[in-house]
Amino acid sequence: MLFNSFHFLFFFIIVTSLYFALPYGKRWVLLLLSSCYFYMAFVPIYILILGFTIIIDYFAGIYIENSEGKRRKKFLIMSLVANIGVLAIFKYFNFLNQNFSFLLSGFGLKDPLPYLSILLPIGLSFHTFQAMSYTIEVYRGHQKAERHFGIYSLYVMFYPQLVAGPIERPQNLLHQFRQKFDFDYARVTSGLRLMIWGLFQKVVIADRLAILVDTVYNNPQKHQDSSLIIATVFFSFQIFCDFSGYSDMAIGAARVMGFNLMTNFRSPYQAKSVQEFWTRWHISLSTWFKDYLYIPLGGNRVAIPRWYFNIFIVFLVSGLWHGASWTFVIWGALHGFYIIFGTLTSKFRKNYSKVFLLDKITFLPTIITFILVAFAWIFFRSDNFTVAYYIISHLWGGLKEIFYNIYHNLPVFEYLGISKFFALGLIIFLETINYFKNKHNIALWFTSKPFAFRWATYFAVVLIIMVCGVFDNRQFIYFQF
Repeated sequence: MLFNSFHFLFFFIIVTSLYFALPYGKRWVLLLLSSCYFYMAFVPIYILILGFTIIIDYFAGIYIENSEGKRRKKFLIMSLVANIGVLAIFKYFNFLNQNFSFLLSGFGLKDPLPYLSILLPIGLSFHTFQAMSYTIEVYRGHQKAERHFGIYSLYVMFYPQLVAGPIERPQNLLHQFRQKFDFDYARVTSGLRLMIWGLFQKVVIADRLAILVDTVYNNPQKHQDSSLIIATVFFSFQIFCDFSGYSDMAIGAARVMGFNLMTNFRSPYQAKSVQEFWTRWHISLSTWFKDYLYIPLGGNRVAIPRWYFNIFIVFLVSGLWHGASWTFVIWGALHGFYIIFGTLTSKFRKNYSKVFLLDKITFLPTIITFILVAFAWIFFRSDNFTVAYYIISHLWGGLKEIFYNIYHNLPVFEYLGISKFFALGLIIFLETINYFKNKHNIALWFTSKPFAFRWATYFAVVLIIMVCGVFDNRQFIYFQF
C-alpha cells in the first residue's frame, strides 16, 4: 500500500478514526491488525517471514535478559543469525552466488548452486535492522525485554515506518505503545501538515523529476551528454524528495495518533562536507551503523590507520545494505573515500582556502559537497556498472555542451520534455523551504498566522498537488531496500 495512493488515504482515515474511538487498552490490537493488513497489501505471503523473525527476536530478548555470562551472548547471536540469515537468503543469495560462479568459472568450474527466483520482501532491510537493534539493546542492558508479544510485534510492524523507516530504537518507540494519546487538535494538524508536505515532495517534485531521470538513465546512449548531467542533478533531488517525502508522511501519520518518530532528514544538500551530509541524510540508518558497527569496531578510539579502516568498512556495508549490486558497493566506497580523503587533507584545504580567499565564498563548500554526492548518485541510480561508466565518461562533454548552450542562448532543458523554469523552480522552492526550516521555526510562524491565511494555504497546496502531482502509483525508491 503506497502512501501516495487513494487506498492509503481511505486506510489512514479509517484506522485513525477507529484509533481515537477505541478504548485505550484496545488500540494496540487495532494498530497491529492494521499494520498486518498494510504489509499484506504488497505481497501477503511475506508476512510469514516477518512473523518468523518477530517470534525469534521476542523470545531471544527474554532469554537474553534472563541469562548470564556466555548464554546471553549465545541468544544474541542466535537472534542476529536469524535476522541476517533472512537478509542473506532473500536479498544477497543471488548476488553472492553470481560472484561465486564468476570465481569458479576462472578455474573452469561450474557453480552447483541454483539461482533463487524469489521477490525481495518489501522493506526487509528496515524492519530487520529495527528488530536487531532491540535484541542488541536488551543485551547491552539499555532496554528491558518486552513480555507482551503483541506490543513487541507492533514495535516491529508499526505501519507508518514499517517498510522504509525511520529505523527506530526500542528506547524511543516501545514505551509509546503503552501511553494514552488523546485527540489533540494542534498535534493532529501538525501531523497532517507534515503528511501533506511529504506528499508534495513525492508526487509534485520527485515523481515529476523521475520522468526525465528514467528517460535518460534507461537509455543514456540515446541522449546528449548535457542531459546526463541534468538527469544526475535531478536524480539527486528526486531521491531526496522521494525518501524525505516518505519519512515526513510516516512521521506525520504517527504524530496524528500521538507517536513520536525520529527525524530522518535535515536539509542534507545544505551540508558543507560529506561528513556533515551523513549527519543530515537518512539519520536513522547512519546512527544505526555508528552505534552497532562503527563504535564496536573501535570508532576513532584506535590508531589512525585502523580508524580509516573502520570508516571505510562502515560505508562499504552501508552500500551493500542498500542493494545487492557492485554499483551500491562502489557508491558506499566513494562516500568512505570522500570522508577519509577529507580528513587527511583538512589542514591543507583550510590553508589553501585562506591563501586564495576561498573561505570568503561561504557557499562554495556546499556546492562542492553537492557535486561529490551527486557524482556518487550515478552509481546508485545506474542499473549496472556499464551504464555508470558511460555516464561518467561523458560528463566532461556534457559540461562543455551546457556552457556552450547557455553562452549561445540555446535550450538546455526543453528538448528533454520538461520546462526548465518549472524544474528549476521546484528545486529552488524546495531548498528555500529547507533553508528557512534550518534558520527559523516555520511551523510556529505558520500557526501564528490568522485562520483564513492557514486554510487558504492548505487549499492552495492541495490544489497544487492535484494539478501538478504525478499519480501513477510510482513506488518509493527505498521500498526496494
